[in-house]
Amino acid sequence: MIEVTLYSRPDCHLCDVAKDYLNELQSVVPHQLIVINVDDDVKLKNLYGFNVPVIQIGPYKLSAPIEKNDLEISLRAVQQSIEQEAKLDKAIETGQLQLPVQWTKSDGVSLWLARHYLAIFNAFVFIYLGLAFVAPVLMKVGATRPATILYKGYGFVCHQLAFRSFFLFGEQIAYPRAEAGVSGLITYQQATGMDGADLLSARAFVGNEQLGYKVALCQRDVAIYGGILLFGLIFGLSGKKIKSIHFLVWIFVGILPIALDGVSQLVSQPPFNLIPFRESTPILRTLTGFLFGFLTAWFGYPYVEASMSDNRKYLEGKLVQAKRWADKNKVKED
Repeated sequence: MIEVTLYSRPDCHLCDVAKDYLNELQSVVPHQLIVINVDDDVKLKNLYGFNVPVIQIGPYKLSAPIEKNDLEISLRAVQQSIEQEAKLDKAIETGQLQLPVQWTKSDGVSLWLARHYLAIFNAFVFIYLGLAFVAPVLMKVGATRPATILYKGYGFVCHQLAFRSFFLFGEQIAYPRAEAGVSGLITYQQATGMDGADLLSARAFVGNEQLGYKVALCQRDVAIYGGILLFGLIFGLSGKKIKSIHFLVWIFVGILPIALDGVSQLVSQPPFNLIPFRESTPILRTLTGFLFGFLTAWFGYPYVEASMSDNRKYLEGKLVQAKRWADKNKVKED
């Protein structure tokens, strides 16, 4: 049904006249009348002022003074447009009318991406995270040159501080700074004999045969990408049917813990020294990083799927139409 919006205000004689015209035309061109008082909305009041009545009928907008004949013409024009669109849709749906549809290479690429985007995401995260673990493996087998390339490459995106990194093939999985107060583990200072405040040395230290070799991404980054990958795999196994979490859950459980842990650590140490010194632990960094990565993926992937689903439906429909059009032309040529 045609929707007609009448912008008016109380005690407006012309508004009442326009409303009476529309009521009289209800039997001629059925429509749904919506009356809006512009005085209830500051924006509408500023927009229309005392120029009411203003009537919106589809693409047509009529302003005072409004004649009954103008209203009928606009209503009939919109009615005719709706009827023509309905006939066209029905003709296309029943096959009575087939519009020429061309399937392009870009359409094919877009459809492939819409179908396989999650596999691409998961593969990228897996490779990105996996290569960070390949670096210590290469160091262990003596392939120091390719290992160094990996460490330098990841050094552009991660601080790689040894006391905040995982180690493979050594006595411990991690060597936290003494300031972290982790019991049962040899501290970074004890294991290396280095000053815990020397960040450049901690960044450059890769490891050795006794202590093992550090992963090319820090503990927090490993947990973040691990969480993203885990949810991506679960999302795929679910058939991409998991709904997005509420944004407040993402903020308070996913973002807030990692922000508190990271920021409080940052501002407590030089050059800021705004609060008493604290050093986070491997467990805290891993837990907050995992929550951030897992819940960020949980929040974002379902929205990506919703968009990709719309693209898939459109492109798959277009592909069917393109094949029908091609087959029809082939029959004509034969």
